Amino acid sequence: MLTDLTSSLRPAVVMTGLFFALTGLAYPLAITGVAQALFPAAANGSLVYRQGAPVGSALIAQGFARADYFHPRPSAAGKGYDATASSGTNYAPTAKALADRVRADVAANPGAPADMLTTSASGLDPHISPEAALFQIPRIAKARNLPEERIRQLVADHTEGRLFGLLGEPRVNVLLLNLALDQLAG
Repeated sequence: MLTDLTSSLRPAVVMTGLFFALTGLAYPLAITGVAQALFPAAANGSLVYRQGAPVGSALIAQGFARADYFHPRPSAAGKGYDATASSGTNYAPTAKALADRVRADVAANPGAPADMLTTSASGLDPHISPEAALFQIPRIAKARNLPEERIRQLVADHTEGRLFGLLGEPRVNVLLLNLALDQLAG
């Protein structure tokens, strides 16, 4: 009886060990190696550097609240723009807390495009629509004492098109745009 149990258990243990080695070690190491070889910047978080120091990631939104910067979408991740707590709020469209927040945002930004009033699913979307960027130009021009046309051109220069000309919508990366804005202002 014990030998029957041992002979039945042994293949299960061997297969578990084999699949652990393949799927838990070999496959992740192979994929990491391929990613590092073919796409090293993306594999390392798409970090953005300024003067040799990382200032953020092109893939994760940061909270810019000053009047002289473009603002990202609102964030529901943690206490706002917290990459360790990425998530939406899970509020239903009828939730009072959500309605109150959106109502306050609409009152503070009348006429703002929808993506300036709503959070993304992750709460960390680094992009805004070109319309949302253009909406913010008067505030930024006034705060930086720059002509609106120069900032409008900066937005146009940093607008990314649809992937392969078909997928997604045109978008602007807020971090990259703000870094360019700092360079524009000198």
